[in-house]
Amino acid sequence: MSAESIRVALSWSGGKDAAWTLHRLRATPGVEVVALVTTVVPAFERVAMHGVRVELLRVQARAAGVPLVEVPLSWPSTNEEYEARVGGALGALRAERGVTHVAFGDLFLTEVREYRERMLQGSGLTPLFPLWKEPTGPLVREMVAAGLEARIVCLDPGRVGRELAGRRIDAALLAGLPNHIDPCGELGEFHTFVCAGPMLREPIQVAPGVVVERDGFVYADLTLA
Repeated sequence: MSAESIRVALSWSGGKDAAWTLHRLRATPGVEVVALVTTVVPAFERVAMHGVRVELLRVQARAAGVPLVEVPLSWPSTNEEYEARVGGALGALRAERGVTHVAFGDLFLTEVREYRERMLQGSGLTPLFPLWKEPTGPLVREMVAAGLEARIVCLDPGRVGRELAGRRIDAALLAGLPNHIDPCGELGEFHTFVCAGPMLREPIQVAPGVVVERDGFVYADLTLA
């Protein structure tokens, strides 16, 4: 990434990797993050990927101080719908807010990166991967040491124990993960919601809700405290 002035839309899940990407981008000279782009399901008022309540997402974006762009998806949705709606939202950001780049918090999954690059081909937008290939163990410990607080809101019970749903990512949890589990959950083991950290102007007070299993995943509901 060069130091020239660029305007970035950040693919935003509300999780720790996206949040840390925001933190890194803000520390890069000449970079301005002008939008957080998230897919949501209006029928459920939830984030499409992680099942987080949209009201929490909006509070989080305000705490981050970056405008939130909600991209609505039907449920269930198709990949064609996803690409069309996200592509339309990014095109609008390029035309209306001068966005030049789209950033992602991906860590090492080559096929995911290649898919995102294909999606942006011909769009006039350049993909960025600020955390790419960083060792995930040291990376997540860096996040925790900097004061990032994240809770597990979705997990794959075939990979990690159900008892981790709703747990905070901290040194004790990381130390207890089996060796075959990626400490950032990059292989789909778990997804998180960030409640505090250097990328947020104030912490978000959340209360744990019910834990449910649906469509092969375990979800821990969070509400505003």
